[in-house]
Amino acid sequence: MAVPQRQWGTTPSISWTPPTEKEMLQNEELTDELKRQGQYEAPGETEKKQALLVQLQKIAVEFVKHVCRKNNLPQSVIDSAGGKIFTYGSYRLGAYAPGSDIDTLVVAPRHVTRDDFFEHMPSILERMLPSGAIEEMKPVPEAYVPIIKLIISGTDFDLNFTRLAVSTVPWDLDVKDTNLLRGLDDRELRALNGPRVADELMQLVPQKKTFRTALRAIKLWAQRRAVYGNIVGFPGGVAWGMLVARVCQLYPQATGSVIVMKFFRIIGRWNWPQPILLKESEDHPIQARVWNPRLYPTDKYHLMPIITPAYPAMCATHNIGPTTKRIIIQELERGGDITDKISFGKLQWKDLFTKHTYFTKDYKYYLSIISGSTTKDSQASWSGFIESKVRLLVQSLESQGSIAVARLFNKGFAREHRCKDEDELSAVLRGEMRYQATNVKTETTDTIKDPLHNAVAQGGADAIAVHNGNGEMMHNGTEPHAFYTTTYYVGIELAQDSTKKLDVSEQSRDWKDQQCRSAGFEEGRNYLNITATRSYDLPLDVFASGEERPTRAKKKSATKKAPIPGQKRSLDASGMEVKGVNSSWWITRHKKEWN
Repeated sequence: MAVPQRQWGTTPSISWTPPTEKEMLQNEELTDELKRQGQYEAPGETEKKQALLVQLQKIAVEFVKHVCRKNNLPQSVIDSAGGKIFTYGSYRLGAYAPGSDIDTLVVAPRHVTRDDFFEHMPSILERMLPSGAIEEMKPVPEAYVPIIKLIISGTDFDLNFTRLAVSTVPWDLDVKDTNLLRGLDDRELRALNGPRVADELMQLVPQKKTFRTALRAIKLWAQRRAVYGNIVGFPGGVAWGMLVARVCQLYPQATGSVIVMKFFRIIGRWNWPQPILLKESEDHPIQARVWNPRLYPTDKYHLMPIITPAYPAMCATHNIGPTTKRIIIQELERGGDITDKISFGKLQWKDLFTKHTYFTKDYKYYLSIISGSTTKDSQASWSGFIESKVRLLVQSLESQGSIAVARLFNKGFAREHRCKDEDELSAVLRGEMRYQATNVKTETTDTIKDPLHNAVAQGGADAIAVHNGNGEMMHNGTEPHAFYTTTYYVGIELAQDSTKKLDVSEQSRDWKDQQCRSAGFEEGRNYLNITATRSYDLPLDVFASGEERPTRAKKKSATKKAPIPGQKRSLDASGMEVKGVNSSWWITRHKKEWN
């Protein structure tokens, strides 16, 4: 009698067929391409990270003992208190690229608090790590998920903390034990959810190596196609991981290459908003809120729900809006077409990882959302706050009937300028680059990895206070002052039946006023502007090496063709006006002036 095959996930698998020789070869080719693309680190780097984690485990135990001694607890309590670290995110899933952060959670018993963590952990780290090993340490206690940002010997760590309602944390603690959630506040629950989701996910995939190969490929594809980042309305790393895991469940014996090929067709044609579930939802006596559209009306509005497998189940993609959903599906369809051709030998794996054409080809006109501050620390928090809110502006623009697509680019561009007076500052806020500091390189927000920016971006103004730092406000004078900006770009595509005038003033003004009324905004130190930008006027620093900025089209004398019914029009073709944030920012968009 045949042994029944295990069911992975909420439905039976589609196929248990073992891989063919051709599929094995394609998998080797995929792995080789990922290595060429720099998605695997050297063995020496992996060993170094493992050694650092061993050190951090020792430090976590000493930190707990230190707090116990400070609180004059009995020696028996000190000896048994324990303490443990858990990794989560991409590192725990085993699908991380060189230079990636290691998300690390310090778990302590009930008599150690979050305040103790931020008060004592920094000094213990300095005492126990070798001299000079700490290259950067920046506590961010106010974050949505409070962290200490660390760079130790060239390796980035986001050190998080939670305590459990237990008297001891043994070395063999199983973080998947749901009883550990008892007595936790919201922050402690969020912190513990990181490693719980990662551990559950790894238990729910048939072959870990296959899953990791496929996830490396999908993450690289999503980053190259600019459809990566939860804050701006795309799936983040864990959400993409859950999608890959679901496909692995449907093809338990497939290679990583087959999972990637199946991924685009299965996820691209998924019957949304039917949720992606890796396991059936579970109940628990602690009665935490779980994702359930039958009970909670807000859950009904999630367009592409991907549900975390650990209790309490949550939607990892609640920020996805109509435009980002449409773009994700378009990119999945494109990826499916490419992998079909790879399967038949007509294309190579490198073709799947071709970079997006967001700035070079996709749009003729953009809105530039420019946040600025007179100090670097102030801009880190202000730009993080704007990043957390800019998708709300995009959603408002999407409701404008004449706009077919308003697509937010998934990264901000951070620049430094030198301004002598308010006039020069105003020019910078209009998008001019003539005052940009020539000795400071433009960086994108994902590469800066500023902990304050990330903390505010993840939590928003309702979650944490925005710190403005120290520094002088802008005054007129002869000496230039540093001025810091972060710009987010929104590509605009018009509907065919739109009018001759695109008026976004109401949406822009309302959104801008709302952000400038936040507790973190300080007049004279923080600034915000929205301006329209033509593709051929985009700053050169948004283009990568080898890319060319679009050129201004030459004036044509040919007779205009009649529009095709249902076809979308660009701003350039519409002979239209774009109305800006207020009356002084009217920007006329007439074909006779722009072409």
